[in-house]
Amino acid sequence: MPSFDVVSRTELPEVDNAVQGAMREIGTRYDFKGSNCSVEHADGVVTLRADDEFKLKQVQDLLRTYLARRKVDAGAFDFAKPEPASHNTLRQTVTVRQGIERELAQKIVKAVKGAKMKVQVAIQGDELRVSGKKRDDLQAAIALIKDLGIEQPLQYVNFRD
Repeated sequence: MPSFDVVSRTELPEVDNAVQGAMREIGTRYDFKGSNCSVEHADGVVTLRADDEFKLKQVQDLLRTYLARRKVDAGAFDFAKPEPASHNTLRQTVTVRQGIERELAQKIVKAVKGAKMKVQVAIQGDELRVSGKKRDDLQAAIALIKDLGIEQPLQYVNFRD
């Protein structure tokens, strides 16, 4: 029986490379000279530090630019609200989302079942397994999931015939 998995994975080494590139540019740009701006990555959490709201926005844009260059989808990042830090600076944590959350998985299952497709969808931890009798049904399920307009990037892997 043909099947495939729907997953949401972000390559953390690519995120690390993007953070290092952003830090290099912060060190060389004139408008960041003498400022206390930085970008750090540890355990799937990126921490942005800046002197004020304007510089924090610039650091965010810089990080997004480097993520795009490394072909990492910015939709996988959850930007928290900026909070005050020491020495009158701002700190913002950015969480890298890995896996499909339970609510999103249930939304996808409900949409596929509501479309009366001839496929079965099973939630397996932080990924979904879609199986059906025909390859065409599975491809229609992929098209349906893509049309849902989900913000989080999804990958369709492990397609077995």
